[in-house]
Amino acid sequence: MKLKGYLLAAVAAASYGTNPAFAVPLYSEGMNPTSVLFFRYLLSLPILLVMMIWRGQTLKLKRNEIFPVAVLGILMGLSSLGLFESYKYMNAGVASTLLFMYPVMVAVMMSFFFHERFRLTTGLCLIVMGAGLIMLMRTDSAGGFSTLGFLFVFLSSLTYALYLVMTNVSAKIKKIPTIKLLFYQLLFGSTIFLAMLAGGEELIVPGGIMSWTNVTALAILPTALSLGCTTMAIQSIGSTSTAIFGALEPVTAVILSVVFLGQTLNMNECIGGLLIVIATTMVIAADPIDHALLRMRKMFPSLRK
Repeated sequence: MKLKGYLLAAVAAASYGTNPAFAVPLYSEGMNPTSVLFFRYLLSLPILLVMMIWRGQTLKLKRNEIFPVAVLGILMGLSSLGLFESYKYMNAGVASTLLFMYPVMVAVMMSFFFHERFRLTTGLCLIVMGAGLIMLMRTDSAGGFSTLGFLFVFLSSLTYALYLVMTNVSAKIKKIPTIKLLFYQLLFGSTIFLAMLAGGEELIVPGGIMSWTNVTALAILPTALSLGCTTMAIQSIGSTSTAIFGALEPVTAVILSVVFLGQTLNMNECIGGLLIVIATTMVIAADPIDHALLRMRKMFPSLRK
């Protein structure tokens, strides 16, 4: 069961990392993030509806399930919007790497709000991640670090961490079939973009076959496939372990950004991104690392002071 959960988490992370490869070309064709996400969510809904019908599931939600599902959908919508907005201000690979702050956020939230043991590893991860962020902030390359871009990514990471934690701890959410849950999350999440459009944001329709191909790919890979696998992975191995496998997200995003988008990374960005990935992947080896740190404290009593 755990092996299946790990595989699902890996597929979810790798497919979510394809976001910039499809989104950035749409920006170059004149679309804005709100329009891209509106069509991304809109095209995902019939795909999920067909999957629900094929599995014999109904659209009915219990009354006490509506509110938590709506909250999850709004968190998902905000996370998507923050990430896609950041692509306008900074290198997409850097933005996707910064998004990977969320696994440590998940571990901290689970420790402080749901009484999971706060590991020494988590504290060490926060230090390493801080060093990585400092390196990224020192970059001066074109399309590199941007304060506004960072704020958008931070919003995306925080709301996604809240989404993962709530999915993990809510008993009502765990009882809802994965595809139905995702369908309603996207439905409620799309209200974020509808509200922005109603508020004056321009709706730009994809203008050609390639644009529609990119939007459709966004609807399938980093949406229906990734989020569906994420939900199933959380139910199998928990939110923290699922978050850790997100290391594949920035790796995929960086590779695709360099190969297909022609974006480049300088040394500070490479080192900073690597430190962030190291910081979060350390959590998966938390037990042996914690034991090693405890042995060091016993060997060197001065470290306890």
